[in-house]
Amino acid sequence: MTDEGWDPAGFRAGIQSELDHFLSLQAARLAALGPDAERLLTEAAAVVSGGKRFRAAFCHWGFAAVAGVPDGEDARALRRASAALELLHASALVHDDLMDASDTRRGRPATHRGFEAEHRADGWRGDPEQYGAAAAILLGDLLLTWADELLRRSGFRPARTASAGDVFDLCRSEVIAGQFLDVSVQARGHADVEAAMTVLRYKSAKYSIERPLHVGAALAGADLSTLDRLTGFGLPLGEAFQLRDDMLGVFGDPATTGKPAGDDLVEGKRTVLVAHALAAAPAAEARRLDAALGGPLTADEIDELRGIIERSGARQRVERTIEELSGQALTALHAGRDEAGWDERACGVLEQLAAAATQRTY
Repeated sequence: MTDEGWDPAGFRAGIQSELDHFLSLQAARLAALGPDAERLLTEAAAVVSGGKRFRAAFCHWGFAAVAGVPDGEDARALRRASAALELLHASALVHDDLMDASDTRRGRPATHRGFEAEHRADGWRGDPEQYGAAAAILLGDLLLTWADELLRRSGFRPARTASAGDVFDLCRSEVIAGQFLDVSVQARGHADVEAAMTVLRYKSAKYSIERPLHVGAALAGADLSTLDRLTGFGLPLGEAFQLRDDMLGVFGDPATTGKPAGDDLVEGKRTVLVAHALAAAPAAEARRLDAALGGPLTADEIDELRGIIERSGARQRVERTIEELSGQALTALHAGRDEAGWDERACGVLEQLAAAATQRTY
């Protein structure tokens, strides 16, 4: 399946245009609050700029799978609704970076670090780190609020928006609860493969692909059986997507990921990759990996831990799992096309998106 009419760069530009327009409206509403509100809006614009726009794309093509590619006012409404998923994503990233004490995001200072640096440079009173944390919490909350607002005001009929809103409500509950699962796992300092997969599923997989597909399909009038079919495609693909992200967090090239080398190891993330390594590595190497997670690491120490993971077979095992999950997703997609009559063009693009989500290097 292919679709030469799919223009990923043009799609991303359209989503960015909707986000820029929405933020300009918010800036006008908050102008009376003065320069501090302007600084918050400036950071909001920065964190919603760029990115792969996978969530928006899966929302758009989830709609198209059910109802065909829209045009006219429906196309504009769908762009706005799809852009709402990117506001949700930006909110999660701002909060996630704070919880993980990350220094960078997409090659620039993470939100809490940027505001912390401003506080310190201006010589203000109080703790710069606390100020940065407060700013990140508030900006993440604001982006989460705006995501709901943009979806509600996207332009679809109220009944369709309400159906999509039900999915969106569930999506937000899942990702926030998944974040807390992740925080708790890191605090306990232990996660077996099953626990790590649960965190992965609810913190990322569902809100990255499955729920965006559902939001788009709900806007198209899909019934519950159609949403269930879409889960057969979206959930395993979302899991494969996050497993790839975890691999990049350890083995990715900083020049393409925008994150420091071995960042997940420095942050102590108990991912599926790490859980497999701890279970399979020789006892001495497993102890070394376990003790080093979450501490300051030199480049040589990161290479050492990568070697432990590699020798344990965890990297190869996760690669096989990504391949298996991707295969499950494509089987479900083809069944949706052949048995449920999903739109041919949409299925072709969804297949391309599946490859992009799981075979990426950044």
